[in-house]
Amino acid sequence: MKIAMIGTGYVGLVSGACFAEFGVEVTCVDTHAEKIAALQAGKIPIFEPGLDALVQKNRARGSLQFTIDLKTALQGVEAVFIAVGTPSRRGDGHADVTFVMEAARAIARNLSGYAVVVMKSTVPVGTARKVAALIRKENPKAEFDVAANPEFLREGSAIGDFMRPDRVVIGTDSERAREVMRHLYRPLNLNETPLVFCACETAELAKYAANAFLATKITFINEIADLCEKTGANVQDVARAIGLDGRIGRKFLHAGPGYGGSCFPKDTLALIQTATDFKSPLKIVESVVAVNEARKKQMAERVIAACGGSVKGLTLAVLGLTFKPNTDDMREAASLAIVPALQAAGAQIRAFDPAGMEEAAKVLKNVNFCRAAHDAMQGSDAAVILTEWNEFRALDPARMAQALKKKVLVDLRNIYKPEEMKAAGLQYFSIGRP
Repeated sequence: MKIAMIGTGYVGLVSGACFAEFGVEVTCVDTHAEKIAALQAGKIPIFEPGLDALVQKNRARGSLQFTIDLKTALQGVEAVFIAVGTPSRRGDGHADVTFVMEAARAIARNLSGYAVVVMKSTVPVGTARKVAALIRKENPKAEFDVAANPEFLREGSAIGDFMRPDRVVIGTDSERAREVMRHLYRPLNLNETPLVFCACETAELAKYAANAFLATKITFINEIADLCEKTGANVQDVARAIGLDGRIGRKFLHAGPGYGGSCFPKDTLALIQTATDFKSPLKIVESVVAVNEARKKQMAERVIAACGGSVKGLTLAVLGLTFKPNTDDMREAASLAIVPALQAAGAQIRAFDPAGMEEAAKVLKNVNFCRAAHDAMQGSDAAVILTEWNEFRALDPARMAQALKKKVLVDLRNIYKPEEMKAAGLQYFSIGRP
């Protein structure tokens, strides 16, 4: 089976490499010649555990190729995926589908035989129908069907999510397209992965609804953490107690500085705008967005309070800058709100992140980037943990206490046990725990 993947960003590259691992012949296409040249040379533009090896393996065996030549890439394909970016549109929060429509026009110009045009990008409800209409207008003779096949990949564990998904959602009205998609995902039959067939609109909305619900869980437990601090309860124990309820589940119940990344912030905004357009407002999601934005600003205030009410003239070690571990993604990371706020309050910042410092340097100014966590802490007045990288979990409390002048550690991810930190002589502050 042969497919084309338009877009070599996070979704396109991961999806293309994973389909190639299934034995599908995959050609990834991008308009950026420099990016394609880098991929052809074996340079992976993003940090994702296991992706480098997967790409190299399938390039070596010929099942994964990269090109800027869409016409050649589309020859003989059974499916062509649109996996381009849909950033938030300035001014109103709607998902910008400009790149999606450009890809659809390019497909219309170059499609030579029947293929399923598959929407992998996260798009507003109704986009698949618009793509179909655009292709028919541009090329009335084109033979194709359209399907919506949203991705549910978590950065840092995307390959596992693709290979062992909870479900695969496929929206299409065409039985021919369903058969192509069934064949494409047949390797997942071994895992008995559910294939959820539905209308395009249902598939498009399911993606947004899933992300909005997960963002709601994160925001809910963050507010419960605040209440725990007022009442003397422990948010981790509360999360475990409610998470063991099968109706609730344990995932996404970890208190922290607020959600970020490439999906939740833009997808919640896009869903709100869609709901507004259809005059069916989503008050819960609106509240989630507002609370999350406010929380990031509040985290800087927590750090300042932990340092005695002022950080003017202090040097702070910031551990972790990316929005989550196992990625170099800085989009909407809590650090983008917290670090500038601390700088504005008079603090000097020394920072370390295992994978994200190159990206962080593009968006955070006047930060001293260090080679390791202990380098950042040595001689600093206090330390702040923003991202729960595994290597931070094994740091020696006694050594941290020795390195920090004021012996203040603000753990915004609750990765340490309070009693152990205090026993080492640290003034330890976490979230939602006594």
